[in-house]
Amino acid sequence: MDLARQRESPNEFSELIMHHDPRSPISEAFRTLRTNLEFVSPGTQLKSILVSSPGPEEGKSTVTANLAISLAQTGKQVILVDADMRKPTQHKLFSLPNRAGLTTLLVRDPDQDVRQETLVPGLSIVTSGPVPPNPSELLASDSMDTVINFLADNADIVIYDSPPIAVVTDAIILGAKLDGALVVVRLGVTSKEAAKRAKELLRTSRSRVLGVVVNEVVPRYGQGNYYYYYYYDKSEDENDSDSG
Repeated sequence: MDLARQRESPNEFSELIMHHDPRSPISEAFRTLRTNLEFVSPGTQLKSILVSSPGPEEGKSTVTANLAISLAQTGKQVILVDADMRKPTQHKLFSLPNRAGLTTLLVRDPDQDVRQETLVPGLSIVTSGPVPPNPSELLASDSMDTVINFLADNADIVIYDSPPIAVVTDAIILGAKLDGALVVVRLGVTSKEAAKRAKELLRTSRSRVLGVVVNEVVPRYGQGNYYYYYYYDKSEDENDSDSG
């Protein structure tokens, strides 16, 4: 395991609100998300969750990172996997090297331990590794199944950050292999049609849509701050009533 530690600096950690400002309204919203996920499957533990978005620039990587931190803060052993092998972000958010990661496991050595510790107790990260020419094929491979099972056996929960759903097929392929998926949308950026289309694509691939995370909702009591709000998609068979 790479014991590389990030240097504390406001610039490097400005988006990791759960780590730097755990008492903020945004952090409380992530705790709400965490609590809701615990009640999604009564009696059945979620071991692997995909986080994606309909399109780019909707905040899915930041949501993934803060959700992983929130889960680790409860004492769980959490692994965050950057499965966005096209435009990886997690190594930048946590200020970690990206010389080896998921592509290392899929292409070179499936037995190599590429997890890296973070400043958050209980949270380790598998970065994307070198960008490959064929991400979709790698995610669809039997090697990816082996990696998913190995990581699940070595953590209480594994969170996967994937590319946008409507842009490439990666999230559709990976979502079908995991226990459930969260769709991140951004207020004022994501259209209702794009959000519905993303959910339909996941469901068509037999992915279980756990719910939607809406970010950049401005609280009534303040200006310039935003938080993340979650609502649970009660049934995959229900019509989209979208009650927040």
